[in-house]
Amino acid sequence: MSKLLLIVRHGKSSWDSDAPTDFDRPLSPRGEQDAPRMGEWLKAQELIPSRVISSPAMRAAQTATAVCEALGVKKKRIHWDRRIYGADVTDLLQVLAEVPAKEGRVMLVGHNPGLEELVSYLWGERTLMPPDGKLMPTAAVARIELPCEWLELRDGVAQGVSVTRPKDIA
Repeated sequence: MSKLLLIVRHGKSSWDSDAPTDFDRPLSPRGEQDAPRMGEWLKAQELIPSRVISSPAMRAAQTATAVCEALGVKKKRIHWDRRIYGADVTDLLQVLAEVPAKEGRVMLVGHNPGLEELVSYLWGERTLMPPDGKLMPTAAVARIELPCEWLELRDGVAQGVSVTRPKDIA
């Protein structure tokens, strides 16, 4: 059965906040604007996830909440997974391997460089790096079509990949 993975990088964060740690850094005003816009875009594309998994770091949690609000997905349906914060490809694949097989459309909200590495891994040799060298800039959404179960994700398995950035939306 085919699956759809929506990978969402957190919105632009604030470096000027008085957050005590990186984990606690909030979204910047631009991030607060971009996150719901991306959720509205996902809704217009009829890309409503059946499961949402997010890093609990402040900027990712704010992004996941804003995107879900725009999608009409209740906050209580977000699964918070601390492993996503600072995760590499192996960690993210483990998180996805634990998704129940019945879930056909999953949204994963997290951080670079892990998310960018995951997109490149699933896309394989066909990965097309944009001219600016940023595959997953802040608030970007990667739409990845998968022909396999969550447990079977491997290098180059994606059948289709698109990345949409906030600036791509009119």
